[in-house]
Amino acid sequence: MIIELAVAAMEELVRLAQMGEPLWMTSLDGSTSVLNEEEYIRTFPRGIGPKPTGFNCEASKETCVVIMNHISLVEILMDVHQWSTVFSAIVSKASTLDVLSTGIAGNYNGALQVMTAEFQVPSPLVPTRESYYVRYCKHHAEGTWAVVDVSLDNIRPNPAMRCRRRPSGCLIQEMPNGYSKVTWIEHVEIDDRGVHNLYKQLVSSGHAFGAKRWIATLDRQCERLASLMATNIPTGDAGVITNQDGRKSMLKLAERMVISFCAGVGASTAHTWTTLSGTGADDVRVMTRKSVDDPGRPPGIVLSAATSFWLPVSPKRVFDFLRDENSRN
Repeated sequence: MIIELAVAAMEELVRLAQMGEPLWMTSLDGSTSVLNEEEYIRTFPRGIGPKPTGFNCEASKETCVVIMNHISLVEILMDVHQWSTVFSAIVSKASTLDVLSTGIAGNYNGALQVMTAEFQVPSPLVPTRESYYVRYCKHHAEGTWAVVDVSLDNIRPNPAMRCRRRPSGCLIQEMPNGYSKVTWIEHVEIDDRGVHNLYKQLVSSGHAFGAKRWIATLDRQCERLASLMATNIPTGDAGVITNQDGRKSMLKLAERMVISFCAGVGASTAHTWTTLSGTGADDVRVMTRKSVDDPGRPPGIVLSAATSFWLPVSPKRVFDFLRDENSRN
């Protein structure tokens, strides 16, 4: 049953990636592709059954050329540790429960994995989304790969389910010069009644969990990994760190800092928050967790405190203010 579901999901993903209007409509602000739900139901009548009552549909599509070859991308997506590290701001925890097929010897063509993952926005005010699904990887035409996820909740019903993944994933096409063209599809059905009012707009617009965020994260991480490998940095551009080992260490440190920060502000079920005070709008939440075998951090108790508030200025303006040493203190 899982294999049949995965094969049907793969076929759907490839068609979703290749089709345009009327299935995909441009959003009102012209920035994203949004799924036409009625057209979708007409085009793909089988799938994983009707949308559960009270759930909203979130579906988006985004395309980008990234600085990484297609084989390396497939390897990252099919290795749960690499995948959750690259997308650490979105994936708060993930594990492979079962490997049904490792694919053809030497590559992941035909690989099937049953997985569970939890997706987050770095804020305690947005509940995480837990998903139980199969991931299937397939080599299509020369230089084209696809990796698809689809929920298994209809095979093993879960009454507490709040999130269902319809066929989601990406189509990866080899480009000359070692780059890859990636088309990302994110399609979930979600009960998002637990989202705080501050974040409702961010979540419903698709910016919180949509394809645009996955693609932007992937693009940035590919650039980071490319600069990690680069050997030909001109001496004038190197700044303070002049040798390659120093640059590698700095990038590794930055990665650990990001992972640690996201773990410290997200709503992941791996860590439990306690709300200290406030009237709901300005809650301060605290969390303690144990630090064991954490590189670069002494063992002991880590205390995190987080709150969220709204400012009537653009994100760029806030970012520039915080990173300017003259205004920061």
